[in-house]
Amino acid sequence: MTTPRPADTAATAAAPTDWPLWEVFVRSRRGLSHTHAGSLHAPDAEMALRNARDLYTRRSEGVSIWVVPSAQVTASSPDEKDSFFEPAGDKPYRHPTFYEIPDGVHHL
Repeated sequence: MTTPRPADTAATAAAPTDWPLWEVFVRSRRGLSHTHAGSLHAPDAEMALRNARDLYTRRSEGVSIWVVPSAQVTASSPDEKDSFFEPAGDKPYRHPTFYEIPDGVHHL
């Protein structure tokens, strides 16, 4: 015979879809940069890190994992790419052709 669970216990706990969304970044080998691996839901940062390890590095692909709350990620809009990135075009000093290499400098 089963006993019904009280309404105020784990039966009413937050469902995983109510948990915040986390973005996962994995560094595959030392010296390489972290790349976005995917997203997952978790109640807190520690659980997000553990779940990310289990989900995205099952075959020992990673040496480092970052988890970031999706709500904290700020990104540029693809619709504004021209106005957002275009100002760099009027700054020629950002390009290597702007500088002259002195005659005495070799292997630069």
